[in-house]
Amino acid sequence: MTNTPLRQLIERRMPENGLVQTGVRGVQLFRATDPLPCIPAVYEPCVIAIVSGAKEAVFEGRRHVYDHRDYLICPLSMPVEAGTPTAAPDKPLMGVYIALDTRLMTELTLDMDQATAAAGPVAEARGIRLSPWDDGFDEALLRLVQLDDPTDRAILGEARLRELHYAILKGDAGAFARQAFAPGNGIARAISHLSNNLHDTVSIGDMATRAGMSRAVFHRRFKEATRMSPIQFAKAMKLNHAAMKISAGVTVSEAAMDVGYVSPSQFSREFKRMHGTSPRHWSAIYQPVRA
Repeated sequence: MTNTPLRQLIERRMPENGLVQTGVRGVQLFRATDPLPCIPAVYEPCVIAIVSGAKEAVFEGRRHVYDHRDYLICPLSMPVEAGTPTAAPDKPLMGVYIALDTRLMTELTLDMDQATAAAGPVAEARGIRLSPWDDGFDEALLRLVQLDDPTDRAILGEARLRELHYAILKGDAGAFARQAFAPGNGIARAISHLSNNLHDTVSIGDMATRAGMSRAVFHRRFKEATRMSPIQFAKAMKLNHAAMKISAGVTVSEAAMDVGYVSPSQFSREFKRMHGTSPRHWSAIYQPVRA
């Protein structure tokens, strides 16, 4: 899969580096020629498709390198490290970011299960994974990004966005995605609540109750889905968000408070333990870096 028409389209629209909205909800084009190391980030539910160059994401020590042959799918909010270490002026990184619509993915999962009478278990959604580009995904993504006229986007945008979500669910990682968006997925509910309430202190008991599970079952299933314990996951989400905020220019004290830390010394200790340097040193090194 060469993705040539899509690459040519992005080249025409993005002669300079940056991130631009396509006009279709949740869909952005990006271009970068500056190499960036893998640094802490938080991926919300998304698909990232590369048409030129390569991008990297590290989750729980596993390095995912992907280019025009594979796209990355992250069905749940996840703390990762991400970067563009091979980007260069003669080898620009270009691609498309698609925010996954939780309602739409759940609706399509129900429709697909009903249409195929699927009743058996599907693959457990664990963190992130790569999926090979296939014709269905390539064609749906091109048809979506080709919507250049505002009237076309207003009339056809949602239908083509639905087509793309369907192509993702039909693809190699479809079973992986359907597990995350299946109705009744208590782990997904707990992660979504945590991601939207980082400032609050959330206990395992609170998360288990929200997921509708006992503490023991919740702890086991949470670790199966994320490869981390609930406490480790919550801390990683908070500290990765804080690192991103500091890299974007927010002061260390503001970043700490934004993610629920009331003790500056505790924040500094835990930040250094996770990221290998103090928050203030991080600010001096990485500001203003984007993952």
